[in-house]
Amino acid sequence: MSTSPQTSTGTSVVGDTVADLAFRAADAFGGHAFAKHQTAPEQWAERTYRQLADDVTDFGLGLLGLDIRPGDRVSVLGSTRPLWTIAHLGIVATGAVHVSVYPTNSPEECAWVVGDSGSTGIVCEDAAQVAKIDAVRDQLPDLRWIVVLEGEAEGATSLEELRALGAGRDAQELRDRAAAVRPEDPYVFMYTSGTTGPPKGCVLSHGNYRFIIAASSALTPLNGDEAVLYLFLPLAHAFALLFQLCALDGGATIVYWGGDPARIVPELIQTAPTVLPSVPRIFEKIYTLAVGSKPAEEQERMLGAARLGVRVRELRQRGEPVPPELQGPFDQAEEALYKNVRSLFGGRLTRAVTGAAPIAKEILEFFYGCGVPVMEGYGMTETATGASVNTPEDHRFGSVGRPLPGVEARIADDGELLIRGGNVFQGYHGMEDASFGAIEGGWLHTGDLGSIDGDGYVFIVGRKKDIIITAGGKNLTPANLENDLKRSPWISQAVMHGDRRPYPVVLVTLDAETLVPWAASRGLPDDLAELSRHPEVVAMIQADVDAANARLAPVEQVKKVLILDRDLTQETGELTPTLKVKRAVVNERFADQLDALYAS
Repeated sequence: MSTSPQTSTGTSVVGDTVADLAFRAADAFGGHAFAKHQTAPEQWAERTYRQLADDVTDFGLGLLGLDIRPGDRVSVLGSTRPLWTIAHLGIVATGAVHVSVYPTNSPEECAWVVGDSGSTGIVCEDAAQVAKIDAVRDQLPDLRWIVVLEGEAEGATSLEELRALGAGRDAQELRDRAAAVRPEDPYVFMYTSGTTGPPKGCVLSHGNYRFIIAASSALTPLNGDEAVLYLFLPLAHAFALLFQLCALDGGATIVYWGGDPARIVPELIQTAPTVLPSVPRIFEKIYTLAVGSKPAEEQERMLGAARLGVRVRELRQRGEPVPPELQGPFDQAEEALYKNVRSLFGGRLTRAVTGAAPIAKEILEFFYGCGVPVMEGYGMTETATGASVNTPEDHRFGSVGRPLPGVEARIADDGELLIRGGNVFQGYHGMEDASFGAIEGGWLHTGDLGSIDGDGYVFIVGRKKDIIITAGGKNLTPANLENDLKRSPWISQAVMHGDRRPYPVVLVTLDAETLVPWAASRGLPDDLAELSRHPEVVAMIQADVDAANARLAPVEQVKKVLILDRDLTQETGELTPTLKVKRAVVNERFADQLDALYAS
């Protein structure tokens, strides 16, 4: 079955390419705030679209002073902040190609991306990031220069020095460079997160992102003076990059986070955004904050109220009257629950979008019922971020929505989801891949198993490579159980294991943010390793597993549980920068403990 795209109704200021976006946005939105960023705890400063264009001009002219040429690859190694945006737009305005490097990457990981891309220059956030490049400089023969955005670093050009290099140049020189860029020219090399082996450089053109900006802007409310985007995801990732571009295209204000994950909810409350893109883990944590620590009876009352909220809001969405027997309890729940949940997001959120990993349907329904429309979407780096999305007007919980305007989807004979459209990438830099990522007849093989219902909604079953085939030949989808377990306030990660085994088991990690305070209130140890072995904790985790098992067929139920004594992290190489589990790494790293489950 194939499905046709949703209809586009949005407007756009972006031209044929992204190269001149800063200048077009300044012409359209002038004195409106483009950025809001922290200068001190709870203190925020703003910069306008006109200032953005001036900053991009200064940066781009400085790069011309470094003899940057059209088509040169330039890496950016930094966190999500206004200077990242300025550097990015300055690079592409010169006709060069941006190469994204995650700020959490090790020196060796940086060497792979910078070296594989053939980057001739790199923009580093600070001296600590420059030190990573210095440590592997002998592996980077193409690298000619380093720019440091904050402070100074030996062997690097500071931001002030860069501006001085361009001070004598005519701004028209940069605009001419931008005007010469064509839609088919490479815009960005974005390296996959490495869950399937060494990261591969996806080559995405200006035309790819021009297409996806127009398609996404039609469905994402980032137009107008009141639109505010809260951005904490790494801009090195396609998800954050697209939302940044849509905000610039629509004249929205981007609130850049302060950099502390523990401050995300307080910052949401302070800045009251209207749009929030996020990975599921953040919504899972806020769900736990709202529901997870409550007594079981109160939890059930809250979930019942949320289910009522879903019924009423969907009636309203369809333009149908709300019966008095629903309206009365709905009004009571508004005061007792809904407004309190909305306040965790700042109280003005009109759209949240979750992607990059699966999320439990029940979490989406809870937030929607409370008036926080968290809409699940789907895409890959290879599709210039997006391919499908739910909207408050058109949604089906459990699906990843309908295809974006101009995008087509169909299911291959083996169940694989195929995507076709102007967003499909140009291939992997310097390599050909015959597995997922292959393009045949314009159709991208996504590597995901899926289905499409009669109304055109796309459902993802799981990654082809993640499907577990037991020793008895049963095919199991890990995501069902894993997503269910991650709704527990005590569990941060869950990884099912069982390929070529007699039955599945599950590895879980404990959520220190909720478990340690709970333990302290009962006089239990505050050490996560000790808690992982404590009988009370083991019993709680087993109860969560039993509850999740009860919703599965007997063959899908996990028979044993391994509770790790620490969490999975990016630093230990088990999570990607968007907090997806590297399943192969986990299976290999904890092979002995998993073997012991089957031996016992």
